[in-house]
Amino acid sequence: MLKSLNILNYRNIREASLEFSPKLNCLVGLNGQGKTNVLDAIYLLSFAKSAFTSQDSLNITHGEEMALVQGNYGEFTISCGLRRGVKKQFRKDKKDYPRLIDHIGLIPLVMISPSDQQLIDEGSDERRRFMDVVISQLDRRYLDCLTKYNALLKQRNALLKQYADSPEPPHDLLEVLEWQMVEPAEYIYKARTEFFEAFEPYFAKTYNAISGRNDATEMHDELPQLRYVSQLQERDLQDAYVKTRQRDLILGWTSQGIHKDDLEMRLGDYPLKQVGSQGQQRTFVLAMKLAQALYLFKWSNDQINDKMVNATKPILLLDDIFDRLDSERVERIVEMVQGDEFGQIFITDTDRQHLTDILKPNENAKIFHVENGRIDD
Repeated sequence: MLKSLNILNYRNIREASLEFSPKLNCLVGLNGQGKTNVLDAIYLLSFAKSAFTSQDSLNITHGEEMALVQGNYGEFTISCGLRRGVKKQFRKDKKDYPRLIDHIGLIPLVMISPSDQQLIDEGSDERRRFMDVVISQLDRRYLDCLTKYNALLKQRNALLKQYADSPEPPHDLLEVLEWQMVEPAEYIYKARTEFFEAFEPYFAKTYNAISGRNDATEMHDELPQLRYVSQLQERDLQDAYVKTRQRDLILGWTSQGIHKDDLEMRLGDYPLKQVGSQGQQRTFVLAMKLAQALYLFKWSNDQINDKMVNATKPILLLDDIFDRLDSERVERIVEMVQGDEFGQIFITDTDRQHLTDILKPNENAKIFHVENGRIDD
């Protein structure tokens, strides 16, 4: 649980010291005032990077040389210092991490925002990233394998491009790279398969809860479906590299591997992107992200031993999602996330009365007003 947050020169927030409710926290203000920047600061402390940019310098307030974000989680404090032209400083209790990836998973977090529509609109890389973000928070080896595989893939693609027109391509070097790629690829495939098998029931549960679906009465062509698709389901990767090497030299890139995996999103027998209404698409993506939070909690709960007191409930960030849904779906979402399976929640909205109405029954809710980077409770 994030007890308090201190921000200095992060995006348009010059200075803020905030104390949070253990359950519901709402940030209200017009668009462009800084609500999302608060959520991004919280995201930063979980993933050691912004949710919106890979360039750290873009997160520093214009005209300033440095920024600082610090969060108190009760048992420990996490801080991130940014300075132009200098590598960022990321610390737990004033001690630097040897590697930033060693921090991933300490503070499980799920962020839901309008940009999640990219899961439907964009290519398979967005849906692979969805799987990677979930699994990496739970499995350090997975993140290491992903980093290793992507580095080797980059090297192989560079060689394929370099020798695309060569009569004597470096087959020996390509074979060595391919041999090295197989082991991390197989681990990633196994982890993604296990993740999907456990995740899919949570997706069905959250979709039904948000939409008010009834499995007994719904038509088949309206049934939401997710399917994990991988080339490794039907072929040996090492053999596939050998058989497609000549074609890959012509293409200039690697056509086989776990970097081609996808999550198919369907309604009935048809792609969601083609047949789903705006409401169905939004519900589908929301269900995926809320299922992500349930999956993280369930995995944590399964790891409990006699020395652990509580399972970890991921922090949930809901950024400007309510004005895109009808009132019934909003009420179902709010009712769901206030349940015992969800932990601390941060919500942004442009309408204070809207939030006040839907959160009225909850005495633990805390509302903050955001205007031009200033935050008041």
